[in-house]
Amino acid sequence: MNEFFANVAYFGVFLGLATYLFGMWVQKKCKLAVANPLLISVIITICFLLLFDVDYETFQYGKNYTGAVTFQNLLTPCTVCLAIPLYEKIHHLKSHPGAILGGIFAGVLTSAVCILGLSILFGLTHEQYVTLLPKSITTAMAMGVTEELGGIPVVTVAAVSITGIGGNVMAVAVLKLFRIREPIAKGLACGTAAHAIGTAKAHELGELEEAMSGLAIAIAGLMTVAVATAFSYLY
Repeated sequence: MNEFFANVAYFGVFLGLATYLFGMWVQKKCKLAVANPLLISVIITICFLLLFDVDYETFQYGKNYTGAVTFQNLLTPCTVCLAIPLYEKIHHLKSHPGAILGGIFAGVLTSAVCILGLSILFGLTHEQYVTLLPKSITTAMAMGVTEELGGIPVVTVAAVSITGIGGNVMAVAVLKLFRIREPIAKGLACGTAAHAIGTAKAHELGELEEAMSGLAIAIAGLMTVAVATAFSYLY
């Protein structure tokens, strides 16, 4: 079966889109936070590849690089598009620069400190450590940071996905637990902790939450580049 799928153009793209659309349908039907479309898509895709014995190269590259790598090629322009919500909501940043920048920086710093502490606790290598440092920013930026620091980009992608899905699933419960009711704070928390997948949850919470989450993605990404570089020397 692996040879058959290897000759099917855009096999990885079709499988990814089909499973994600199915995940969206499931979420609309059951309306549970754990029924995250991306999580469902990942689980079904893994099961499909294992069931039909399809290797990673076939899924990722396919015939003449028409596999799932097509999605990866779209990451850079998507990252550039983050400038749009930043521009549209720049007045919020100008109105509360200290609170917004301080809140985002606190989230970025907390993430880096936790990775440092867990790496020491579990005895990770330097390569593994720097691989996890950019886990809370969007994939395109995270891969770039990991490559510069000498990490493993493929593992970073997995860490970014797990972080985003976890943030999406737990966002509402965490906000309620800590009684965070301010829309701006909700949006910043989602975007800083769980990048684009967290922003999808912020979209469900409200327009302002979504806008601030998009703002947080862009700023947190820039801050993480500096913070991750500095923390790479600590372990």
